[in-house]
Amino acid sequence: MPKTDIKSMTLDELARETASSGLPSFRAGQIFDWLQVRGATDFEEMTNLPKSLRAELAQRYELRSCTVVRRLESKDDTVKYLFRLIDGECVESVLMHYKYGYTLCVSSQVGCKMGCAFCASTLGGFVRSLTASEILSQIHAAQRDRGVRVSHVVLMGMGEPLDNFDNVMRFLDLVGDAKGLNLSMRNISLSTCGLVPRIYDLMERDYPLTLSISIHAPNDEIRSRIMPVNRSYPIEELLRACRVYAERTKRRISFEYTMIHGVNDSDACARELAGRLRGMLAHVNLIPANEFRESPYARSGADRVERFAEILRKCGVNATVRRSLGSDIDASCGQLRLHNQKEVDRT
Repeated sequence: MPKTDIKSMTLDELARETASSGLPSFRAGQIFDWLQVRGATDFEEMTNLPKSLRAELAQRYELRSCTVVRRLESKDDTVKYLFRLIDGECVESVLMHYKYGYTLCVSSQVGCKMGCAFCASTLGGFVRSLTASEILSQIHAAQRDRGVRVSHVVLMGMGEPLDNFDNVMRFLDLVGDAKGLNLSMRNISLSTCGLVPRIYDLMERDYPLTLSISIHAPNDEIRSRIMPVNRSYPIEELLRACRVYAERTKRRISFEYTMIHGVNDSDACARELAGRLRGMLAHVNLIPANEFRESPYARSGADRVERFAEILRKCGVNATVRRSLGSDIDASCGQLRLHNQKEVDRT
């Protein structure tokens, strides 16, 4: 029989498990603390539990964690991790240092099936979705490695979070638990390429997080060319869901827009995008495209990016240019896993 993933269990679920085993109620809290706050990677670390109980837990449950395979450190204090999971698969996370503290960009899947033409995450292929415990373990591993506390999380790493909906929702419940890491939902951003039905599902959860939409184009012709998801959920259908989400939650949506030279960075594109977003509770985050060896695309020049932002602002749409961190270590997700796969294939 497969073992139960204990780190993905809520405190209530853990309490029911310990009660069914005849254990005193306080044991659930002790175990939960080891799993969620301290990030234990082995039951033997739980030294305030009797040795017999630790052995019983190891026999009945699986304790998922991740280990550092590679670590790249940028001159701007950004750290990129390649983590190995329990089955040997690898995912990436990026730790960024800001004035307000540390933000970790976490992965939600091994690889990605969305096929965005400008993203390295999809090139290595999709393998599987991560469990809630594996998403959480990226935070624990980064904190343990750097000796810091992660206060902000962005679900913008490898994979499409809303394609792994149930596990991501469980992760959010766990990471926000007052007896766990107790992260404020207002310090969490979730990015999606536009899975419209799941945007409505997320809205019903009423989490006060920031929803980020990877839009990257102002119309269906360009967006379908670089983002296959647009063929299933065209831009008007996506924006209709965004308007409903913003009106219902009263929370501003962040639109991520990767600036690709000669593809989506013209003045006309800026005006068309502004026309679609005007009047919505929204903010546009312009991102110079990430260049990597396997990509045919080049990033827009700094002047072109600023001109694009200026047009949006003049049209009444709030826009900023994302500060680039970790450019000297290929900090955008997917590249480190892809290069690691190639190295493994050569051996």
